[in-house]
Amino acid sequence: MRGLKDKIAVITGGASGIGRAIVLRLAEEGARPVIFDIDEAGARAVADEAVAAGGRASARRCDITDYAAVVAAVAATEDETGPIDFLVNNAGWDLPASFLDTDPEFWTKVIGINLMGPIHMHHAVLKRMAARGAGRVVNISSDAGRVGSSGEAVYSACKGGVIAFTKTLAREVARRGVTLNTICPGPTGTPLFDAFKAASADGAKIADGLARAIPMKRLGRPDDYPGLVAFLLSDDAAYITGQTMSVSGGLTMHG
Repeated sequence: MRGLKDKIAVITGGASGIGRAIVLRLAEEGARPVIFDIDEAGARAVADEAVAAGGRASARRCDITDYAAVVAAVAATEDETGPIDFLVNNAGWDLPASFLDTDPEFWTKVIGINLMGPIHMHHAVLKRMAARGAGRVVNISSDAGRVGSSGEAVYSACKGGVIAFTKTLAREVARRGVTLNTICPGPTGTPLFDAFKAASADGAKIADGLARAIPMKRLGRPDDYPGLVAFLLSDDAAYITGQTMSVSGGLTMHG
């Protein structure tokens, strides 16, 4: 796609699942992904995989719930690789539980990873993009943030917050050459989803029910998303900002 070659792209949570697929696709397109992940070994393995396939990629340990760590990681990345052109906020975490059975410690962890983490990343990266007058951001939210999801109340609140946050920032920085858009995956077969299933006695049954409810009759796969991410980062999407797009096999259809 146009405008991706040699661009520096930071991807959070790129050590596995959807993030890994995004890293490999952007490297294939000629971009230079930098993986931010608390799982440093996993991130480096994905970067090595991208390099082995002929691309360029690197990894950096970063706990996105720690604002100071994010600021330091962003500064170190730009010192080593040059200005960050693209940001993909992909990292996320949750476990299934009825809201009334959860506690503040659990809420704090979910909010820290799924909402405060992206806020930290935006604050550290967008300042630099806005000062340069160029940049693109793609946020990976969830259809749970659009339509809700039983057993994921706080997670859904965070993902809905990411959608609203993205729209607001898109308005604030549009005149400064920065675009922001959101992708909302539906249920997807990832390590996180496997952990989600394992945490519930009815997890496998729920997963089967979801697959039957999807018009395409299957769960999403990590490779279902990187093409849209690459498009939204490309020059072909230069006039698109503040949009929210579901990728769910037809499970959710918004006008």
